[in-house]
This record gives sequence, C-alpha cells and structure tokens, in this order.
Amino acid sequence: MPKFVFMPPQDDQKREFAARLSDTLPEFDVHSPETDDEAFDVIKDADAAMGWIPSDALKVATKIRWLHNPDAGPFYGYYYEELCNHPMTITNPRGIYWDHISHHIMMFVLALSRGLPWYEKARREGIWDKDARKTPYVNLGSATALINGVGGIGHETARLCKELGMKVIGIDPSPEYDVASIELYAPDQLDKHLPRADFVISTVPHTPETEFMFNAIRFKAMKNSAYFINIGRGKVCKLDDLTNAIATGEIAGCGLDVYETEPLPSNHKLWGLDNVILTPHIAVADADDLPERRFKVLLGNARLFLDNDELINVVDKKKWY
Repeated sequence: MPKFVFMPPQDDQKREFAARLSDTLPEFDVHSPETDDEAFDVIKDADAAMGWIPSDALKVATKIRWLHNPDAGPFYGYYYEELCNHPMTITNPRGIYWDHISHHIMMFVLALSRGLPWYEKARREGIWDKDARKTPYVNLGSATALINGVGGIGHETARLCKELGMKVIGIDPSPEYDVASIELYAPDQLDKHLPRADFVISTVPHTPETEFMFNAIRFKAMKNSAYFINIGRGKVCKLDDLTNAIATGEIAGCGLDVYETEPLPSNHKLWGLDNVILTPHIAVADADDLPERRFKVLLGNARLFLDNDELINVVDKKKWY
C-alpha cells in the first residue's frame, strides 16, 4: 500500500483533503503528522507527499517518488538544491486561478485606463473636479497589452483584453495554451516589445530567470504613458525601481497585488504616489471554489500515480514551475 503524507503545518483544508483522499482512494495509507518530528518519522518510507519536505527530512525519505506542491508559486526557498536534484516528480495546482486573478487584472486595467486613482483622491478630499485625472485617457479599443506569462492566468487575461478590442502581445518560454489572434514571443524578445505596450502585465512565478526582471532598465524602456501590473510574484519586480519610475514620470502608474517585501512596509514611498492601485495579495483570497479545484488536481494525480501513469502539472525543478 503506497504511503501518502500531508506535511505539516496542518490546517483545516489539509485535514479535509487527507480525509477525502483516504475515503476516495483507500489504496493509499494516508498520514497527517502534526509536528516536524512526526513528519520526519513518517516520511522515511513514504511514496508521496503534499507540502514541503525540508532538507533533513529529504535525506531520510528513501522511497519518495512524488511531491505535490500545494501552491503554483510557493514561498522563496521551497525549491532548494537537494530537492531540485532529487529524482522525484513534483507537481503543482497551476491553472486553477485563471478566472479569479484575470478578473483582478482587468479591474486594474479598467481603473487605470480611466484614471480612477485620481478621481478617488479628489473624492477623499471632497472636491468635485472633472479635471482630476493627470494622466492621459487610455482608449482600450486601440491600446496594447503585453502579458508576461501566457499560462493559465495570462491566457484568460489575453482573451479578456481581446474582448475589449485591445491588441495583445504574449511573452512565454513554453506556451501551453492556444490564444487566438495574439502575437506570441519568447522571453528574449521582451525588451523589443516593451516600448509598444500601454499595459505591461506580469503573471509569472518567481524563478531564477524572473527574479527582478522588471527593474530600472525595463521601466525606462516603457512608454511614459504605460502602466505596470503585477499579480504573479513580488520578487519579479524591483519595487524601489518601480516607485522611482512612477515618481519621475517614466511610466504613468501601476496596479499591484504582490510585492518584493510583504507586507509592504508602511513607510514605503509607493504608498504616497497618486496614480497607483495597491491590493494586499488578495486576488483569490475569497474565491470559494478554489479548495475544490485544488483537491481535483491532487486527486487526479493520485489516481495517475496509482496507475503508474504520467502526472499532470509537472514542475520543471530547475525553473521552479
């Protein structure tokens, strides 16, 4: 009987998943250790696990063949050298966030295109000011969106942008989705196409290749009227460089849900800029259908694992996604 371990810390969702996996697939011997010490003992002869396996536990996990990462973009340090070099297969739940996060992106696009932050400033000051907007009106029907990462979230964002009449440029190293009527390029073409975009939208995870890819040099390459939107991972963008680019007028503003440092420090200059929209990493915080989507990915792969079939959503460990 293959052994499946839900690694600590435990929470209500993990406990529910463990119970459902055990009930649905009794072929698995399911364990949910509460402490690191307990996990160290049960992982020794485990065949599969969900969560994170620290390096000391990995050294004794002599049978492990599959690890399911519960997050498409895990915390920094999840993928350490020994884990990346291990022969086990790692999977994740990418693709489950496509609609919720793309809607959050479109909230940013619509609000920034119409200058909503400027009118909100006037509202807070109790001023009826039809000229409150200090940046150009963006006609979305003739605007261009550059989407960095055309995966589950990015391809739906591209579709929504197209529905509004926008031209879409996609940047992706290995596209998994077909998106009609967009220009698609490899990452080495990003700099060539940045100056064309009215909205630069980043959905990519934090990896060795994407860390701080949006920095002073790339903000200088953008239009002065362009906006930067990031809902992928905070460490993709050098926040001080972005702040300076907005403050000096190199770009028009931004919409962010993720940050280089979280929580964003209360004294960071970004808080004081006018033409920005900042949400505290909550794009999917209240999406009540995500737990079921997460479990379906886990359960589907568990069935494939039992049948010795190829798993879905396999991670390239060297790229972290």
